[in-house]
Amino acid sequence: MAVAYAPRVSMFHVSVVVRNPKNESPSTPPIDAIIDTGAELSWLPRDLLTGIGIVPRRKRAFSHGGGARGHARRGRIVSAEGYETNDEIIFAEPGDLVLLGVRTIEGFGVLVDNVAHRLVPRVMHAGAAA
Repeated sequence: MAVAYAPRVSMFHVSVVVRNPKNESPSTPPIDAIIDTGAELSWLPRDLLTGIGIVPRRKRAFSHGGGARGHARRGRIVSAEGYETNDEIIFAEPGDLVLLGVRTIEGFGVLVDNVAHRLVPRVMHAGAAA
């Protein structure tokens, strides 16, 4: 007899701040974002990004949830938990989830500890030795 188990997902949030790389003095207020290692890109609220002068630079089609959607994205400075990277982000519309995707997480140079719900520094390998 097969036993069906409910899937268990470890989910946690971090506080994210975004700065415009063209002028780093204005920044967004802290944004509560879900760590989502299943999402390639980070999704952050359009109104907060445009509020500090960040404008969409290009559109691409990709799937999210039940269908394809087009959103603008471009590199921005993202920081959370003392880590920082420059990454492409999705300009999320009202109703979209606010996510920190795997490319941003990798840019931070961290691993996700889903048990302790924290980001853990990792050793980055630059390449092969001569």
